[in-house]
Amino acid sequence: MDADTAAGLLELAEDAQRRRRRQDPDAEQMLEARYGELREALDWYRTAGNPDTALRLAGALVPFWIATKRIDEGDAWFDQALSDPAPARALYDHGYLVFWAGRYELAEQRFAAALAGADGDPSLQALVLAGLARVAINTDVLEAVRLLRRAQDVTAGLDDADPGRSSALHVLGVALQMAGDLTGAREVMSARLEAGRERGDEFVVWVESANLSMVERQLGNLDRAEALSREALTLCARRADVMATAWMFNGLAAVTAARGRLERAATLHGLAAAQLARAGGEWPADERAQYEETLTTLTVHLPADALDQARSRGAAMTAEEGLIYALSPTDQ
Repeated sequence: MDADTAAGLLELAEDAQRRRRRQDPDAEQMLEARYGELREALDWYRTAGNPDTALRLAGALVPFWIATKRIDEGDAWFDQALSDPAPARALYDHGYLVFWAGRYELAEQRFAAALAGADGDPSLQALVLAGLARVAINTDVLEAVRLLRRAQDVTAGLDDADPGRSSALHVLGVALQMAGDLTGAREVMSARLEAGRERGDEFVVWVESANLSMVERQLGNLDRAEALSREALTLCARRADVMATAWMFNGLAAVTAARGRLERAATLHGLAAAQLARAGGEWPADERAQYEETLTTLTVHLPADALDQARSRGAAMTAEEGLIYALSPTDQ
């Protein structure tokens, strides 16, 4: 490894990160093809006395580590690389990474430390506050809303597409939904969905379509909920993200159960659980609530053997088979 090669690999990782936001299906493959070199570059920057660049490269790899079942690997690298004191952005990146594996205590510690060092950077402050809110949703949803309102205030002068403000608004919609304010949640999610469509930002479109589907289902608007859920799955499937696809299957299972298509819903439910297990992740709070609600509905309305068989059928599907099944006509 030399300086020019390492610099090229940093550029590759950051380019892949931008491409991923645009739903470029090649983003993960770009990194996978050179992952051994990327790991070498991480260690080279550290030993060459350039830890800040090493952390910058690691931050660019966080979405890749999450999408490709390498959270443990990324966690171990951050654990060795973070100094005391560490840069606020690196602390946030580590907290965000381990959050998706359900390591909420460590995530909260990292976010809290990051917030202390993020003064003067409103976008980063909002990212960190949104991270703290993601953790708080699990135990105190009103505290999560408070943190997110604070993030809104901090970023009041920034465009809604700013990464920090965008993240805070995204999590705010989820928190409002979980607090029972479905009207408020719908307003936030719909505004983000419309803005994402206008910008051609497919990442925002699939994320907010999935979240808004959950709200519309709870409001009884099942046609709208199903259309949004299917759109979200179609867009999400363009990228190699095992964990995110599990959330999409989970959402479609919920609306399918609400429509009374119980065996199909049970198949999707088993598929979602198996997909999440393959990803090595945990359900975030809103997805966990949706997953458990669907399971309760299926347990009440399906015989135990029929439920087990359908869930087992879904669990045995590959991601590709599951996608074909999920998007097939609903009379199949």
